[in-house]
Amino acid sequence: VQLQASGGGLVQPGGSLRLSCASSDLNLYSYAVGWFRQAPGKGREGISCITGRPMSTHYIDSVKGRFTISRDDAKNTVYLQIDSLKPEDTAVYYCAADRAQHLCSFFEQGYDYWGQGTQVTVSS
Repeated sequence: VQLQASGGGLVQPGGSLRLSCASSDLNLYSYAVGWFRQAPGKGREGISCITGRPMSTHYIDSVKGRFTISRDDAKNTVYLQIDSLKPEDTAVYYCAADRAQHLCSFFEQGYDYWGQGTQVTVSS
């Protein structure tokens, strides 16, 4: 099973990025998909998730208003739009899929499949 996270890069503060999480093996509409990030020297943090069907979206308080999670079923891809990037957003971002599609979790233990991570660096 493969999840591919992509879309990271070097961005100036205030900029935007859209991260993608795609799979060739899983129908992502039947999974809960979460985004996590791991900043240098810190543990992995759950930041957003989207349930399967019916779809609902969830965010931790610190990213509400700047992060938007969405899913394109035709492309079998989950996106994380990040706006107004800050240096503290610098991290490796991971996506993960959970077979319990109706449950959104910000804890790593609930997820069955993980992508490889994509680096986001916010710096001037």
